[in-house]
Amino acid sequence: MAVSEAIISHRDLSSLFHDLAGRLRQVARFDHLSLVLHDAPNDTMRLHVLETSEPNAPHIVIDLPPEEDPAGLVWRTQQPLITSRVGELSRWPRLLERVQPYGVQSFCWLPLTTARRRLGALVFTCKQPSAYETADVDFLRHVANQVAVAVENALAFQELTALKDQLAQEKAYLEEEARTESHFGQVVGDSAALRRVLKEVDTVAPTDSTVLVRGETGTGKELIARALHDLSPRRDRTFVKLNCAAIPMGLLESELFGHEKGAFTGAISQKVGRFELGHRGTLFLDEVGDIPLELQPKLLRVLQEQEFERLGGTKTIKVDVRLVAATHRDLAKMVADGQFRKDLFYRLNVFPVVLPPLRERPDDIPRLVRHFTHQFARRMGRRIESIPSEVMDALVRYPWPGNVRELQNVIERAVILSPGLSLQVPLSDLQPEAAQVPVSTNAVITLADAEREHILGVLHETGWVLAGPKGAATRLGMKRSTLQAKMKRLGISRPV
Repeated sequence: MAVSEAIISHRDLSSLFHDLAGRLRQVARFDHLSLVLHDAPNDTMRLHVLETSEPNAPHIVIDLPPEEDPAGLVWRTQQPLITSRVGELSRWPRLLERVQPYGVQSFCWLPLTTARRRLGALVFTCKQPSAYETADVDFLRHVANQVAVAVENALAFQELTALKDQLAQEKAYLEEEARTESHFGQVVGDSAALRRVLKEVDTVAPTDSTVLVRGETGTGKELIARALHDLSPRRDRTFVKLNCAAIPMGLLESELFGHEKGAFTGAISQKVGRFELGHRGTLFLDEVGDIPLELQPKLLRVLQEQEFERLGGTKTIKVDVRLVAATHRDLAKMVADGQFRKDLFYRLNVFPVVLPPLRERPDDIPRLVRHFTHQFARRMGRRIESIPSEVMDALVRYPWPGNVRELQNVIERAVILSPGLSLQVPLSDLQPEAAQVPVSTNAVITLADAEREHILGVLHETGWVLAGPKGAATRLGMKRSTLQAKMKRLGISRPV
């Protein structure tokens, strides 16, 4: 017959629907042909109008609960249903309201079922009353059985394509992650403050609880998030990260939840968001305090219900994601100021982890210095065998306003500039006075004045010795002749 292998071989629902309508017109009489599929995630019957005799009729998609749609009754009982006049739809008022403008009278619903599952119903509709008789049912059920196989094949291929696309995006994301090195490869340090944090991480990691990591910029919040993931049962799944402050406000919703093709100008294809990429894994949202107020309700819904819709989409997507959020902001103060939702703050603050700044764990600085020195020397093919005690002392004394990230950058620069086997840190990089003294509006300090004071301080510390490994020139990271020229220019002379 006409409805057979040509339709069953379709892999795309759109082309299947188009071909299906044309072929069924050769074997059955109808003015409208519809396909109603059960949408399991939402437990609704979704109507797709495949063919209609109405000129320029729009494509219609309607979602109704199974109990409010005759197709739901057919799907549940697996028995065909025939009505001869539109008045017989009075028990389904929402459907009756939708179909009355089209002047239809007769309906025939047939179950779409395969050996593996119940799909929904195939619906023939005619403007003439009593168009379908019980005698037609056996033939039409045979037609519906073939249509069911075709629909199942197309749905399976569609699901397989979607899964393939998601896996491809996950693979690309993981490859990008592999190319992007973290701030440091492991947790370094053994101070009491750090041990307290790691104990908290070890306690909460095996759970699925949301964790809020707080701390100043550069304290290693992402490293803690990765440790939470690696110590959790989700360690074999994806660790997905997103810096909320680095994404323009207009694109942040798309990055988080994805978008459908045509959702906005430039959306030329479907995009899977970070929540979908993190399904059964961990999602790390850095700088969560920068999420705009208008987007916060949708984030709260995902955290509470574990479901969302893509931008421009209507399908509800369910996910299983463990969220780790981080911020350097005072979210409690932002809540008080009306800049952050109170309910979202409580949902994020289930298990807070507060990272201490580097200045509060100075015992860890020598170990971090050796770690970074070895790391950068190996990467650059350099050989650094020792770190002078005066250099280490200066590094420990410095307050590190930029925390571990600043220390990492200083050591990288020092490895580049060190000419021999000993690490030489330009002490001009470490100016605790400048880091601690606030800018005054009443007194203006010129660059020359600041340079003069710094050189005088080093000269006093070295006993006015200019040359040699412990001399002021070495401490300042410059040649003796250069230092002498600067002293002359700045009017610096040794006191008598």
